[in-house]
Amino acid sequence: MSVVIVGGNERMENQYKELCKRYNCDAKVFTKDRMGLYDFIGIPDFIVLFTNPVSHRMAKAARSKAAKHNIALFQSHCGSSNALRNILETGIAAKC
Repeated sequence: MSVVIVGGNERMENQYKELCKRYNCDAKVFTKDRMGLYDFIGIPDFIVLFTNPVSHRMAKAARSKAAKHNIALFQSHCGSSNALRNILETGIAAKC
């Protein structure tokens, strides 16, 4: 299962990836704004959007990618590992 995480804290990037590994998910993490983010997202099984620590352009790219390709989008205001854990459990249950 593939997951794309948009936003969150830069220092937490490795923790996000490790947590995704525990749930047998391949993760791409984008904590910094970059040009062409829409294309870098690809077509994952679902997208996690941490809305507080993210630029408007990054959030727009994630939302439009999810809408255009019918990808599940999970949003959380905070970028904590507990928030990601809850989203992963919900997302995996929704795909099964």
